[in-house]
Amino acid sequence: MKQSIFTIRENTALNTRYSRLVLAGDTSAITRPGQFADVSLPGFFLRRPFSVCDWNEETMTLVYETVGRGTASLKELPAGSGLDVLTGLGNGFNLSRAGDEPLLIGGGSGVSPLLGLCRRLLNAGTRPHVILGFNTRDEVILAEDFLAMGVSPTITTADGSFGIRGFVTDAMDIPHSFFYTCGPEVMMRAIAEKSAAHGQLSFDTRMGCGFGACMGCTKATVNGPKRVCKDGPVFEKEEILWAD
Repeated sequence: MKQSIFTIRENTALNTRYSRLVLAGDTSAITRPGQFADVSLPGFFLRRPFSVCDWNEETMTLVYETVGRGTASLKELPAGSGLDVLTGLGNGFNLSRAGDEPLLIGGGSGVSPLLGLCRRLLNAGTRPHVILGFNTRDEVILAEDFLAMGVSPTITTADGSFGIRGFVTDAMDIPHSFFYTCGPEVMMRAIAEKSAAHGQLSFDTRMGCGFGACMGCTKATVNGPKRVCKDGPVFEKEEILWAD
């Protein structure tokens, strides 16, 4: 974990719900796709955790949903503003588990960490399949970013306004060696139950501290309670005890 000041290079709306934040600064603590950053917002006590969408040696990209006063204030910050950020948090995805044909499945803001994962799987010589799920056409994000990497994602929308009508599980009949997923828990549970393959799930859970001190993001697993921020956010499919 590293604490440093990042400078906003870009803060633009992707649509009415999601925005892209590009931060310039020290990204050396980020070592795996699926890790997250904890951002201190001016005027707010608690930091806000965001999955790292992508990164390079100079910048880190976050995609965030405007859901409350904190993210609404973040949306108003102009380029050039400084932000105190904790980076290198969480365990991230394990690329060595991918096999020959991994399947990446994201829902809503859970699409974000899969972009950086996809890039690194491609760099490792693996050709992933990608499924992205949204409620409606107006919420679709990052599809063009996947296309720019040479990956054509399958899009599902609950209302059928774009791509396949239905949920991501309706598009899962693709042979795959392993799956990676991030999004709503109900979606990830359905994926885990439908896929016969092993997989990793990244939980987008509300956090108090972001580094394991408050125990507020605890998840039940076969090995006892685990903290999403410290022990996750990525867990193996077989670890999770789903609530009835």
